[in-house]
Amino acid sequence: MEMNGKTKVGFIGTGVMGKSMARHLMKAEYQVYVYTRTKEKAMDLLEEGAIWRENPADLASEADIIITMVGYPRDVEEVYLGEYGLLNHAKPGTYFIDMTTSTPTLAKKIYEEAKKRNMYSLDAPVSGGDVGARQGTLTIMVGGDEEAFNDCLPLLHLLGKNVILQGEAGAGQHTKMCNQIAIASNMVGVSEAIVYAEKAGLKPESVLQSISAGAAGSWSLSNLAPRMIEGDFEPGFYIKHFIKDMGIALEEAEAMNMDTPGLALAKRLYDSLAEKGEENSGTQALYKLWKAN
Repeated sequence: MEMNGKTKVGFIGTGVMGKSMARHLMKAEYQVYVYTRTKEKAMDLLEEGAIWRENPADLASEADIIITMVGYPRDVEEVYLGEYGLLNHAKPGTYFIDMTTSTPTLAKKIYEEAKKRNMYSLDAPVSGGDVGARQGTLTIMVGGDEEAFNDCLPLLHLLGKNVILQGEAGAGQHTKMCNQIAIASNMVGVSEAIVYAEKAGLKPESVLQSISAGAAGSWSLSNLAPRMIEGDFEPGFYIKHFIKDMGIALEEAEAMNMDTPGLALAKRLYDSLAEKGEENSGTQALYKLWKAN
């Protein structure tokens, strides 16, 4: 498979979600070049046929399309705009797809810098966690030019089923903030509901069967509540990254003179959980705040 004759894909960031996403591209017969800070985390991909590059600059010189899935906005800025960053070393005509949840302002900056160099940039954060990444069913929220979006659509459909262009550069990141705001308050409700069921002497699995099929249904209730019940707090999405996302959303809302009480409460609760050493747990570990009482 190829995208307008482009078959070489660079992938930076092979973490919980990135590794599965890179595999989908390899299965579709793209040649995948990878870079991540800790090479050991990419060893299984290398054994499966991915090609290692020592830094973003080396990767940029090879790839036609580059996907980034890193941790924080500061990492995005370094990867794209640093001395050994992508923009200073990629070829004209390169497509950049940043799937990190980052700031709309940085997305616009990368877009403008890419445009000056005759390159294309899309901000394309995702939702769906480790399950969506493994199954190739992520929701992908995209900002950027329609032509570049259409060029990249066949590749994006290998990673997600719900792929929508939301508007100009930065619009993908703004949409992801809407997503995280909705999840933040929902996770508080899901945690409270499961603990309430347990304290009332009910079987939480049975309660979940009833309420997940009704008006209370949500992705978090169907996918994360079972993990709470089973005591599985491994990360599909790290608490530390969710806290980062909520911080961005709070800053953006404040800039628009918008009050977000539900988001603010959720962030305080997650901050408290991180202070207890849970920053590397999955977001479903919020349940522990109530179980501890």
